[in-house]
Amino acid sequence: MKRYVRLYLFFLQFSFSKALEFRIDFFFRIAMDIMYYIVNIALFKILLLHTPFIAGWSDQQMMVFVGCYLLVDAINMTVFSTNMWWLPFYINRGELDYYLIRPVSPLFFLSLREFSANSFINLIIAGCFFFYSLFNYSQDWSLLSLIGLIILLINGSLIYYCIQMLMILPVFWTQSARGFIDLFYTLGLAMERPDRIFKGWLRILFTIFLPFALIASFPARVFLEGADFSTIFHLILVSTGLWLIVLYVWKMGLKNYSSASS
Repeated sequence: MKRYVRLYLFFLQFSFSKALEFRIDFFFRIAMDIMYYIVNIALFKILLLHTPFIAGWSDQQMMVFVGCYLLVDAINMTVFSTNMWWLPFYINRGELDYYLIRPVSPLFFLSLREFSANSFINLIIAGCFFFYSLFNYSQDWSLLSLIGLIILLINGSLIYYCIQMLMILPVFWTQSARGFIDLFYTLGLAMERPDRIFKGWLRILFTIFLPFALIASFPARVFLEGADFSTIFHLILVSTGLWLIVLYVWKMGLKNYSSASS
């Protein structure tokens, strides 16, 4: 465990050093993400000018939800996104060999090697809005409920990572440039909507098979409306199942992988 912690600290040091060498790109990405935050907040603010509730949530409650998914998005952009971008190229070019021979988990190395230093600044901004939305929420909440919300959002970040990984891993078989990542970004918009707006088969899709609704909407609902056994059980069951599927598909993909030396 200590070896992995030391290795990740090295990843952080290397990523920050590299990011500061390209300062224009560094500040451009910060500005781009800030615009993304402004657009998302403004969208719901404009909608709430015409209706008092969206999916049963008031203005203050919706801002808590927006703060949740902006925080998860910032975590993904900071920790995983760059690594997910490069993974299909490593597989297609046979460059995965370099990571498979390392004395650490290749999945760990490939998922966490690149830490996006510029997005880290935006993670701080998203975190500030997240806490602002909580302190602006007029209903009482406890430190315990806040800790529970943060744990569920970390779990949501892992769900987001797992879905993204499952959209990339078909590259082992299809040899496409990006796998199904464009489909991931299209369907990923479901994360930015309250889960109650989805009905019928769409609700089944986004809460079980492609559980984008579990990333931010379920954690926000637990915080705003209180936890119940069925919701927590649903989160645990789907999260665990999704992670096991990722591990299985990863192992099957490695068996089908054609290395540069083959």
